[in-house]
Amino acid sequence: MPTTATPQAPAGRITRRQQLVTSAARLFAERGFHGVTIEEIGTSVGISGPGLYKHFASKDAVLAEMLVGISQNLLDQGRVRVAGVLTPEKTLRELLAFHTDFALTQPDLIRVQDRDLANLSDGEARRVRRLQRAYVELWVEVLIESEPRLSLEEVRTRVHAVFGLLNSTPHSAATRDANTVRPILEKMAYAALTS
Repeated sequence: MPTTATPQAPAGRITRRQQLVTSAARLFAERGFHGVTIEEIGTSVGISGPGLYKHFASKDAVLAEMLVGISQNLLDQGRVRVAGVLTPEKTLRELLAFHTDFALTQPDLIRVQDRDLANLSDGEARRVRRLQRAYVELWVEVLIESEPRLSLEEVRTRVHAVFGLLNSTPHSAATRDANTVRPILEKMAYAALTS
């Protein structure tokens, strides 16, 4: 079943649907998709388990909206950064700052992505992978402009390695202060891309 983006609430107001996705991300990150029930997701936001069905057709639909939504958001926000700056180096730094912030503030989504992508329907999994490839290619294009001496294969390898570095933070930096970790990660990632 295709999912749609979570409707946006008026500024400062989070919809019940958004609450359910956020809470499900935390629960799935802790116990895995199959270790969480509809009832637990509902209870976590103060509604009955069956009350979740007013917002989503199934637990699978919650997972699909979560993973498709974050993949689409990464791509959209990456495009904003690419369009908003002038030099390739500045664009690269903007992308790094954005993705580092994502990695430090959304560890549950990274854990769910790592563990539960395989639980999506084939169609939704393809959609997520297509969005992820587009996000990678956005970085590849910027790095090629910034470092034209590198081959396309080397550029792709560097971009994937940097995602591995940054997306490991739910495991490597979970107990550390984000303000301390952020500059270290950005410096290491920039060096990995450009050294």
